[in-house]
Amino acid sequence: MRITKLVLIGMLIMIVKPVFAQYAHFIEAGSIEFEKRINMYALIGKSITPNSSGFLVQAFDEYKRTQPQFLTLKSTLTFSKDKTLFVPAAAENNNLALNIFGIGPISSQINIVANDLSSKTSIIQKRVFEETFLVSDSLRKIKWKITDEIRDIAGYQCRRANGLMMDSIYVVAFYTDMIPVSSGPESFSGLPGMILGVALPYENITWFANKVTEKPISDNNIAPPIKGKPVNNLSLEAILSDLFKGQTSASKSIKEYLL
Repeated sequence: MRITKLVLIGMLIMIVKPVFAQYAHFIEAGSIEFEKRINMYALIGKSITPNSSGFLVQAFDEYKRTQPQFLTLKSTLTFSKDKTLFVPAAAENNNLALNIFGIGPISSQINIVANDLSSKTSIIQKRVFEETFLVSDSLRKIKWKITDEIRDIAGYQCRRANGLMMDSIYVVAFYTDMIPVSSGPESFSGLPGMILGVALPYENITWFANKVTEKPISDNNIAPPIKGKPVNNLSLEAILSDLFKGQTSASKSIKEYLL
């Protein structure tokens, strides 16, 4: 009798599960609001060494007394079935204290990113100091490994994936298959669903969605940027290498601008 009941329960699960899947609601167009959070205490702390001047040490102490640990920046990702457009919001304030430490693009948002998922290409308008580049290339390649860990983000169940990009940057991402668009904030993509959370643990940065809005998206609302000096990833890297040539932190600066 017990075996019969277990068989019946198993058959019921097999019948009910497809019914739930049939009525699951998938979002193929809309917008997502993201927050980028930078651990400024950790980021600045990395630049303070035993050889740092007393002025920098005192400036860091003052920064910790007067500024919050995390700097928060906002952005919006607009998406349709096969195109996405990531646009940073204007910073609410420009913290001049950051200039003392020479903190670069990590603590700001320098990219407008348009992904075409059908052609697997991207167009990125990238600000480097006073110059603007228009980087046209293929979608960023990230080596992903999907795990069993689940996390709720902005009301969506998301699965964790660990990744490696640019040969050395460790990435933790959370994606949802309820938004069947293989993209995410900035240049993060390549998973079987929309990425709603990203962490770069060693760079002390995270991007997490706090609101998803389903709505029709017109082509005008998702058009890629058009202004900037045309380059691809390889030629931009050459430009940056020349720009930072001779500096002790050249490789770090180049990596940050290529993120």
